Amino acid sequence: MEQYTIGVIGLGYVGLPLALAFATKYNVKGYDTNAERISQLRQGIDITHEMLPEQIRAASSRTLQFTTELQALKECTVYIITVPTPLDKENQPDLTYLVRATSSIGSILKKGDLVIYESTVYPGCTEEVCVPVLEMFSKLAYNKDFFVGYSPERINPGDKTRTITSIQKITSGSSLRCAQKVDQLYASIITAGTYKAPSIKVAEAAKAIENAQRDVNISFMNELALIFDKLKIDTHEVLKAASTKWNFIPFKPGLVGGHCIGVDPHYLAFKAMQAGYTPQVILSGRKVNEQMGVFVGEKVIALLAKKFLGRIHGKTVLILGFAFKENCADTRNTKVIDIYTTLKAAGLEVSIHDPLVNEAAVQKAYGISLITKLAKQYDAMILAVGHDAFHQIDFTGYRERGALIYDAKSMLPVEVVDGRL
Repeated sequence: MEQYTIGVIGLGYVGLPLALAFATKYNVKGYDTNAERISQLRQGIDITHEMLPEQIRAASSRTLQFTTELQALKECTVYIITVPTPLDKENQPDLTYLVRATSSIGSILKKGDLVIYESTVYPGCTEEVCVPVLEMFSKLAYNKDFFVGYSPERINPGDKTRTITSIQKITSGSSLRCAQKVDQLYASIITAGTYKAPSIKVAEAAKAIENAQRDVNISFMNELALIFDKLKIDTHEVLKAASTKWNFIPFKPGLVGGHCIGVDPHYLAFKAMQAGYTPQVILSGRKVNEQMGVFVGEKVIALLAKKFLGRIHGKTVLILGFAFKENCADTRNTKVIDIYTTLKAAGLEVSIHDPLVNEAAVQKAYGISLITKLAKQYDAMILAVGHDAFHQIDFTGYRERGALIYDAKSMLPVEVVDGRL
């Protein structure tokens, strides 16, 4: 097996598990510009809760070095960039982190080096945006002096079963030889195997449609929920009945946030419009999914108004969960914030409890202080995120004490709730 020194740039939900996986076979340098993050990792602390302290300490004591110093990466021969690719306020691709990381690596790039991207982008971005930056800062020639690969991340935050090495990985490279090298590199750590795409652009497109497909399917379920709410039909009873047909696909309605499903369709739509086509299904699906947090908030307001004859000002509401999905600490693009702001605008006293997320990070990003201890009584409770930890809450007791309970995850017995999505 060929030996490499690998630099992983960006140590978030994607980069840290990747660095630890590669550290089982190679010498790895994990780089991040966040000094606090590096300090925590050196102590074995992962605030995302994706990796255990003993996993981090074991790797960093042998083959993994954490650093904020770019020059510490100069001896690397493979660079893997895993930085975020969010959206701006206009829902357009924000490539700030990607270009910044690319220019940094370009400044230390050497002849023969390989740069692999895992960050989600639109088809063509790696070669149209990143490669020119690498050439400009390195003064080296693409596919002559250095090579580029793309292997889209398939991290599933909060999932302790489908870990990084147990999910098949798409690989690609800028030349036939480079593609083979990238594939062999990942195959050395991915036990589920790899799939070598015929080009970087195909690999980029595959990543984009994986999440766009899920977004569209969930949007159909959400639209059904909006329709059946007006018809006063329980959506989940309808889906349960429809699921008796062998080819019915059992998607469910819900809040669609996070850094993938809620973002990637916009990247694909952006490139489609650049090419002269305005996508209909993708954008309409996004429009439906974007309104579901407000819908949940308005449903709870309506239920409270009915219960208290319109006098809801100052009534107390507890939202359970602030992460974008269950059993996960990630709050990026969480749609729970839409529930919160809708309730606050109606004059309600709103508290949020989430034992998994980082309270300081939520305060900094959203200006919201989470509560750590539940009160004995609330006028309403909303189960917004299906964390396993919430199974320990006595919802029946709260309901008996007068709480109106809305289940946005359909996790609770139907006889316990006053409404559900």
